[in-house]
Amino acid sequence: MDWWLKLDGILIGLYRITGWPVPDYFIGTFLLAMITVVIGDFTTSLVFRANRGYYTRLNARLAELHELSMTALRLKEKSEYKAVNREANDTFGLLFFSMFGLSAAYLWPVFFALAWMQTRFAGISFPLFIKGWTTGYFFTFLVCYLIARVIFAGLKPHLPYFKHAAALAAADKNPAAGEKTG
Repeated sequence: MDWWLKLDGILIGLYRITGWPVPDYFIGTFLLAMITVVIGDFTTSLVFRANRGYYTRLNARLAELHELSMTALRLKEKSEYKAVNREANDTFGLLFFSMFGLSAAYLWPVFFALAWMQTRFAGISFPLFIKGWTTGYFFTFLVCYLIARVIFAGLKPHLPYFKHAAALAAADKNPAAGEKTG
């Protein structure tokens, strides 16, 4: 657990920027949220790059099956149409759950950040605008995370690594407009 203590020392530094507790809490929480957004996007891009060929093959197979099903439909071959659609549904399921798994790479740092915040801020609550209601670290982190995600989405096209990763993804969606896929 030595690494956890070192990480704790680094993260708590985010909460000591101005010397005023309340602003420091919100600044630190926003910075922590931004770090989780960047790490999540980075790991997602790595997973995408590692599996890019697989995703490309699934998309190509899905397009091929669509063409086959349209041909079978035009020829009024009901049994062939159903067989091709069954395979297309299976292929779509593979692609859908692959993308679902890929999206999980965005969120894994959030759980570590929240676990750390629980050790530091579990007993602290902030009043809300409704009299008598309060909130804790989870809600403030969630709001900061959403704001950080929006800000990073605007910054991402201007950052070299993420600009290149977006170009790869766009080329895979429209092979005629970009690089060769595969």
